[in-house]
Amino acid sequence: MQFMIVINIDEKASDKATVEQQKTMHADYMKYTEELQKAGVMRAGDALEPSSSGARVSFEAGRRIVRDGPFTEAKEVIGGYYLIDVKSREEAIEWAAKCPGAKLASVEVRSVRIFTK
Repeated sequence: MQFMIVINIDEKASDKATVEQQKTMHADYMKYTEELQKAGVMRAGDALEPSSSGARVSFEAGRRIVRDGPFTEAKEVIGGYYLIDVKSREEAIEWAAKCPGAKLASVEVRSVRIFTK
């Protein structure tokens, strides 16, 4: 079963982190990534650029609306993800609990719905 671990971050808090705190967090993520890889469960994973580089697309009254980031109305934004392939939801939750992002904000575990032709 595939699950996505979605890492939610508070960008304002992240921006205030010292260089040393950033280095420690980076090392924690590298260790976690290596652990997922060694266990053979990691399928993909990446950090995302700040929301200031993003855009949200929606439609209102049939008109396309594009809102450039940062998304100030949101306290947390998606900072990155891991796609894992494990035997159960419980196993996915165990991996999510080890994610460094769970210590600072929150991570969300979502089952991936795979569409077939």
